[in-house]
Amino acid sequence: MNSLEKKIALITGSGKKSGIGYAMARKMASMGAHIIIADFGNAQGFNADVGTGSMSEMDTIATELAAEFGIKTLAVNLDVTNTDLVEAMAKTVKEKFGQVDILCNNAGATFGVPNGVNTYDETAWIKTVDVNLHGVFRVSKAIIPLMSEKGGSIINTASRAGKVPPLFNGAYAVSKAGVIMLTKVMAKELSGFKIRVNAICPGQISTDLERWRFGLEAQFLNTTVAEQEEKMCQTIPLGRIGTPSEVADMAVFLASDASSYVTGQALNICGGQLMEL
Repeated sequence: MNSLEKKIALITGSGKKSGIGYAMARKMASMGAHIIIADFGNAQGFNADVGTGSMSEMDTIATELAAEFGIKTLAVNLDVTNTDLVEAMAKTVKEKFGQVDILCNNAGATFGVPNGVNTYDETAWIKTVDVNLHGVFRVSKAIIPLMSEKGGSIINTASRAGKVPPLFNGAYAVSKAGVIMLTKVMAKELSGFKIRVNAICPGQISTDLERWRFGLEAQFLNTTVAEQEEKMCQTIPLGRIGTPSEVADMAVFLASDASSYVTGQALNICGGQLMEL
């Protein structure tokens, strides 16, 4: 796979080591990219059960990646629902790096679950869509001017849930379906700037959010987390839960010149759980 040597990569939702965003950051750093760690720097997180990174952890991640791979790094506090903070982040990035070559819109969250549409709290619904969909729009709008001179690659983290709706998690599914369409819109509109835009659609990946989901299901169905995970694995042809590192491999492919003729796609990484024409 092509090197990312000296490319500037900004990854949102990358502030904790157990997540997909960190796996992307580490993989890209190992290939020579300079890394910007961007996350909601509040250990409480958007969800009391599934925290985001803290500024302390983000700073540690940035320091460790710089030392291990000999790259430049930056940790920035980012709330993707706050336009002023997004624009301030973009200004900071421009001052330190001048440009961005790779943007991974990976930040995401879910609130108000489990609930059906008829019982869903309106505030929780709107907040979920704001983080997952509008956050991609806000960050992309702020960063595209830093990419438009030389071109680059934008990688949006969508979800299998954006194609096949899960039960009682409607806001998340709708927001991720929106991310897939936004990806296609951006791919068409930005092609003249030599900016490629693709989406990754993970299925079941071993993250804090996935384990939290299994816990909710176990509580609701009066089973155990292990039993819920085993049931899920039975629906996956490869028979196991995926890893953040495997998702990161796809992100690196989409970030590199190896995918130079790929844009506007929503690529599944789900162990065969979803197979489409």
